[in-house]
Amino acid sequence: MIVGSDLSFFSLILGASLPVQIVMLILIFASGMSWKYIYLKIKVLKITEENTNKFENFFWAGGDLGKLYKSLTSMHKNMNGLATIFEAGYKEYMSQKDSRSFDKKSIESVRRAMSASYNREVDSLERHLPFLASVGSVSPYIGLFGTVWGIMNAFIGLSNVAQASLALVAPGIAEALIATAMGLFAAIPAVIAYNRFAAKVDRLSVRYESFMEEFINTIDRKG
Repeated sequence: MIVGSDLSFFSLILGASLPVQIVMLILIFASGMSWKYIYLKIKVLKITEENTNKFENFFWAGGDLGKLYKSLTSMHKNMNGLATIFEAGYKEYMSQKDSRSFDKKSIESVRRAMSASYNREVDSLERHLPFLASVGSVSPYIGLFGTVWGIMNAFIGLSNVAQASLALVAPGIAEALIATAMGLFAAIPAVIAYNRFAAKVDRLSVRYESFMEEFINTIDRKG
């Protein structure tokens, strides 16, 4: 590059070498997908927390469990979280109660049914979190690779110049550093979102597990 060349952000990107441009495209794609999953995860967790609060309020109000089960069954497609776990447990409870006397084996059967539903719910809540974790951990290194490559090319270009100056090398270094900046831009939101979402999933998991134990105790007392 020569003195007086355009050092605007977009000009540096368009003027970057092909490997650096590929790195930038990868980071732009990773950042875009991260923001997509962040939006989806915010929406899913908000709905799940609201539904969990509503279900807990109704359940602990002491309403009839049979009526609750029938109402949940009628809206099966819209269920998630605690409602799904309760439905699996209560369905197995009624099946065991109708088929034989309710004993310890019946309790374990209900527990297994609820555990299977619990695992599916937690797996659904954790969906896309590994991608955010990967973007947060890998993006800075991808950006650094682009920076190293760009700086290397900038200095290689100086070998063909009789008299080197900062004006000659500055554009090459600037375009290389953009890759690092883009890597950080992709990584920082992904890391923050991952930590926040993981904490929310952990809290919901604890609530699910507590409910399962309380439900098992309740049906054990009823027999």
